[in-house]
Amino acid sequence: MRDSLSLTGLFPALQTAAPLTQESQWRSISFFNLYRLILGGVLLLVPSLFGEMFGQDTYHQAFFFWVAAAYTLLVLLSVLAVALRRPRSNLQLAFQICTDIGAVTLLTYFSGGIQSNLGMLLLVSLALAGMIVRGRITLLFSALASIAMLLGHGYAVLAHDGVLSQFFQTGILCASYFAVAWLAHTMSKYAVASENLAVRRGVDLSNITEANRLMIQDMPDGVLVVDERGIVRQSNPGAERLLGYIFPFGGKTPLAECSPLLEAMFAAWRQNKALGHEVLRLPGTNHPVKVRFLPVQRGGFWGAVVVLEDLQRAQEQAQQVKLAALGRLTANIAHEVRNPLSSISYAAELLKEQEHDVVQARLFQIILDNTKRLNRIVQDVMQVNRRDRLEAERLNLQVCLEDLLENICQVEQVPRTVFALQIEPTSIIRFDRGHFEQVLWNLCRNALRYSQRRDGSVRLRAFTADDGRTVLEITDDGQGVSADAVQKLFEPFFTTDSGGTGLGLYIARELCEANGAMIEYRRAPDGGACFRIQFGSNNET
Repeated sequence: MRDSLSLTGLFPALQTAAPLTQESQWRSISFFNLYRLILGGVLLLVPSLFGEMFGQDTYHQAFFFWVAAAYTLLVLLSVLAVALRRPRSNLQLAFQICTDIGAVTLLTYFSGGIQSNLGMLLLVSLALAGMIVRGRITLLFSALASIAMLLGHGYAVLAHDGVLSQFFQTGILCASYFAVAWLAHTMSKYAVASENLAVRRGVDLSNITEANRLMIQDMPDGVLVVDERGIVRQSNPGAERLLGYIFPFGGKTPLAECSPLLEAMFAAWRQNKALGHEVLRLPGTNHPVKVRFLPVQRGGFWGAVVVLEDLQRAQEQAQQVKLAALGRLTANIAHEVRNPLSSISYAAELLKEQEHDVVQARLFQIILDNTKRLNRIVQDVMQVNRRDRLEAERLNLQVCLEDLLENICQVEQVPRTVFALQIEPTSIIRFDRGHFEQVLWNLCRNALRYSQRRDGSVRLRAFTADDGRTVLEITDDGQGVSADAVQKLFEPFFTTDSGGTGLGLYIARELCEANGAMIEYRRAPDGGACFRIQFGSNNET
């Protein structure tokens, strides 16, 4: 998981908004120059194609051609300047508009005046300038164009007997300049507002997308996005961990390739949407999960989001809640329970020594038996806190088990032949001695309790597995554990014996995990119970 996130990584739209606006303006100026270049080429052909518009005035026709040529040359220089991005875009645009105003005014004058209608070419230039610059400077360009056209027509009236009444037509054209400029300015304001809104929405969308991505990536549950063809479009590390499959980056993996079971469930869910809430163990990792399918149908995409809810994590969280409650209980148990319990037991022992009838003696015995049972519960609960006090040492299983079985036989008052011991001489482990005795004591007493107590009813076998780890099995010839009870076998306070505390197997598992070992239940071939301890690889010497 990332320790920190930069604004650039979390808000990518912030770093790209400004450069994109500037680049868009340069691109718009480039298209504007393309229009001007085409216009210059057309104007160069006007004298040869439309020479009759000049009448017999070859003088004006020649000047028209040279003005068009000069205009085309300036446009080519503007194209080069735009390619070099020098000078800045606003100065480029101002130079180009002023060039258009001067060139169109001269061309209008040399083509016979306002009646040639060439002045209308400035309407296009002013409109495009208003869309590019997006400011009131477009009105300044309109004013310059109007002044230039009025001066040009005024000079024609004074110097060459121009038609005075055409001032009205010139005025209408100048008013059109301002109208187009104002319309372009108004449209540019709406365009700017829309662009800013789009940028803000883009930033918000980018932030939401990034937040969703981070949340999905950090989810402990697995998430798969599958399309209608059963192709995995997206996945998160939780899905890879639960499935035991690494999805290729940017690739599209068939669901059947990473999990045939999920592919079959997805096909069944498409036929019946009521399905899709099954609890199962994934074949690859044997991980318990709850599978949910969430339909997706938007923008032409049809598929589903497959959520793999990690039940093991939920069970561990519930276990932590139990441990927290158990820890608070054990903090007060010594003072609040053991002291009154000792007083009750001592008083019952004193009363039992006096003369009583059979019924009273039986009642005193019940009191003593239950005080012993309560004291055993207290001791078992106190053992939960011992897992952190670890002093591992090298233990020879053959020697340790021989001594341990002798003690168990004396306490339980059973012959030694009830236990069959099959240990390899090289079976040496690293384990805390106190923890090991506590684990074996619990397992052996459980096996003895449910066995038939005949010779060899409880079998202890130690061997080396294929991976080099030492394995110890404790097997009995009893009825075994029912299928319903197997799932809860190692949970605290769960027991099938009315006289048990339900903490023995739980404590055994906790102590094994503290020493790097793993304990599990297996059904024996003859139907009895078999508890298997697999010691960690670091335990072998």
